[in-house]
Parts: sequence; C-alpha cells; structure tokens
Amino acid sequence: MNIVIYARFSSHSQTEQSIEGQLKVCYEYAERNDMTVIQEYIDRATTGTNDNRQQFQQMLEDSNKKQFEAVLVYQLDRFARNRYDSAINKRKLKLNGVRVISAREPISDDPPGVLLESMLEGFAEFYSVDLSQKIRRGMNVSVDKRQTLGGRCPLGFKVDKNTKKYVIDDDTAPIVKQIFEMYAKDISVAEIVEYLNANNYKTSIGGNFNKNSLNKLLQNKKYIGSYVYKGNELEKDVFPQIVSLDIFEMVQRRMNKARKAPATTKAYEDYILTTKLFCGHCKNMMVGVSGTSKTGKKHCYYTCNGVKKKICKKKSVQKAYIENLVLTECRKVLTDENIEKIANKVMFLIEQEKDTEKVRILRHKLKKCNVEKQNLLKSLKDGASDTIRRIIFEEIEKLDNNSKIIQKEIDVETMRALPIEYSEIKFFLTNIRNGNIEDLKYQKALIAVLINKIYLYDDKMTIVFNTQNTPVEISSDLISKAESSFLTENAPPF
Repeated sequence: MNIVIYARFSSHSQTEQSIEGQLKVCYEYAERNDMTVIQEYIDRATTGTNDNRQQFQQMLEDSNKKQFEAVLVYQLDRFARNRYDSAINKRKLKLNGVRVISAREPISDDPPGVLLESMLEGFAEFYSVDLSQKIRRGMNVSVDKRQTLGGRCPLGFKVDKNTKKYVIDDDTAPIVKQIFEMYAKDISVAEIVEYLNANNYKTSIGGNFNKNSLNKLLQNKKYIGSYVYKGNELEKDVFPQIVSLDIFEMVQRRMNKARKAPATTKAYEDYILTTKLFCGHCKNMMVGVSGTSKTGKKHCYYTCNGVKKKICKKKSVQKAYIENLVLTECRKVLTDENIEKIANKVMFLIEQEKDTEKVRILRHKLKKCNVEKQNLLKSLKDGASDTIRRIIFEEIEKLDNNSKIIQKEIDVETMRALPIEYSEIKFFLTNIRNGNIEDLKYQKALIAVLINKIYLYDDKMTIVFNTQNTPVEISSDLISKAESSFLTENAPPF
C-alpha cells in the first residue's frame, strides 16, 4: 500500500514529538505493516488547532492524484486538534480513497471520537454542508486589502514579507509569460512540457512540469490580476498582472476548442464503501474498479488491493450487491431506541468538546487573576499610603486587562464547539433512516455515520458499527452471487 507521512510540531521546544522522532516511528510502523512511503509532508512550528498549514493543504490537494491510499501520522493530534477540522479534512481525503492512520494509536480513534466525527461527516453528506460563504467572507477582507490569501504562491509571484501583498517574482515571471506565448502560438502542451523540463524550469512547488500542472497554470486568472474562488471571480486587480488580457483570452479560446474535440470519456462512479471496506483475509483495503464486457455494458466491483500485490486471492464482489447489503444492515440499526441513544451520546460528546484541556488551563489562569485582584483590593482597606495605593491600582488594572484577554481566548475556544442541537441530531438520524435508499446522498450519510469498518470474506461479512460494541457478522452467498454475475453477464475478469 502506498502511503504518505504527515508530521508537524508546534514549537521548537518539543523533544519526543520532534519531526525526526515522528518520522522514525512512522517509518518503523510502515515497514512492519508492508507500507511504501512515497512522500513526506512536514509543517514546522505550526499549530494543529486549525488547518491553515501549507504542507497539510498540499497533502490534501495531492490526494486528488490518487497516488496514495493513506496518510500516516505519529499520532492523531498531529493531524488536527480541532474535532471539526479533523472530520472535514478526513472526509476530503476519504472522497479520494485515502484514510488517516496513527502509528502510536492502535485504532483510528477512540470510540466516542469516531462516533462524533462520523456524525459530523454524515451531517456534511446529508446537508451538503458548504463553508464557502464563511471562507469567502474571510477572503474578501484580505482581497480588499490586496493581501495574500494563504496557500501556495503561484509561479511568477512572491509575497512581500512587510506588506503581505503579492508582487512579481522577476526570476520566474518571465517563464510564465513565455508559457502563455508558446501556447498561444499553437505549440502543443507536450512540446511545452518537454521544453520546460529540458531547461530545468520548475513548478511553484519545485517539481517537474506535466500536462496537468501546465493546464492548471494556463487557466489561472491570477496572471491577469483576478482572484477566483470555486469558479466565481471575487475581485480584479488583486495580483500584479503578468500576462496581457489579449494573450490570456487567446489561450482560453484554444483550450476550449481542445476540450470540445472528440475524446474518450469515463463515467464517474461513487464507491460509497471506499476506506470502510477491507479484505477479511489479508486486511488490505478494497477499492472500486470497473470494466466493460463484450456487450459494451459497464460493470463495477470492489476488489482487494492484496490481489494487485499478488498476496491475496480474494475474489471481487459486485459493487451494487455489497453496497445494498451494507445499506440494509445500516437501516436496521436505526431503530427509535437506538436513535435516542445515539443522539444522547453525541450531545454528551459535544459538551465534552467544549471543555478542552486548553479551556481548562485558561479558566485556571482567569481564576488566579481574580484571586490576585481580590487580595489587592483587600490590601487597600488596611490604610495603605498614597504611593502604595497607586501601585496597587496599577496592578489591579493590569490584572483586569489580563482577565479580559484570557476571557476572550476562552470565548474563542468555546465557540469552536460544534453548534449541533439534540433535536437536529434526532431529525437527521430519522431522516436518513426513512430516506430514499436509492438516493446517493442518503446512502453516503448512512455509511458515514454508522460504519467504522467492514471485513469482507468470500462467504461472510463482519460489520463494525460506530454505534455498538459488538460487531455484526453476516453469513451470505456473496461468492456465488459474484460468480454468477461474471458468468451470466460475461463480465470482464480482474
């Protein structure tokens, strides 16, 4: 299994959890578990309370390439300390078939944490939660100031450390301009890529150019000064202009023409059990595959990664069959009694989230400030001199200011708590139980909330639910159904 390692430390004072220590533990874990590390992502001296980390964001983006199946961390607090961010970012990885593994923790997370994160993930699936409005509001503030919006700086630009504004990089901007001019002159993408790599020109992350990176660069409106988010142009003249509008529009016309040319296309399939379904024999993840039979009909299956590595003989199973079987079992779990239990448990966990270790430390500091203030006020009653009284009042003022700062930090930390109410949880669970089983949105919500892991054998299946301690074992004729589908529909072998 191909994996990547993510490592992070918050300050230079850390010892055991230093980058070197984390990497050593992770590599030892990977070797023991037959994992191949293809890349490291390292954030130094950055906080885990939010996901505004350059290498972390790069890792999320790179997961789109489908080159690795898991992210290995020293322990889960290296990935995120904010439960909400953790759930959302795990979901982003999951959509690309990537899961998060901890080298120091034997399970993916503690059972209560798994339940809470699965509920968050389910909410996201069910309600199609989109944080773009909040993100956009924050971006607009930076856009108005013409300041950096975070993330990787595009090739051709750099960020002025004093003003935090984008400025032209004299070393790389000419390369960008040349790329646009070459493409506008009908030079092919392959020829441009070959030229750039032959001359040792690098992308913004220091890698070689390829077709994807070049196409992305040629569509980037930052080079004409505009900032675009999710297809919407937020503001013009945010970036200094590198490419003329005429050249940019000429390039876009050629790219549009190329896109409209006849091409072989692939229909996208949702494999809703990805990252949840494992081979019962070798414990490798099972992934979605498809093929076309002699009749031209498309067939979709889950197949064991161990088969690809030639270490397992697990037979593939029909996608629709196994998904329907799992969905049926999920709906059985959501009885009225279980919905009440799950809702109560989630609310208890949410209340626990509000009282984090950081909040407890801050409250202790606030209490200490108040005690010191009361002691100083008492000393004023003992007939102190004017000089002493002035000094005391100055100290009280300092304590008041410190108290306000600490209280503000407590409020910020408390606001990170998940804004979900008991009635919303019950409504949500009832709706996914009663929803249309053919609706992909409901299917994803059921799987996200209820399923921890599924171990599939040729003659049985074991489901580990987030909501109960005892796994459910289902004996079935999976192998006979899978085999009959191969024979009767002339499906291609894998």
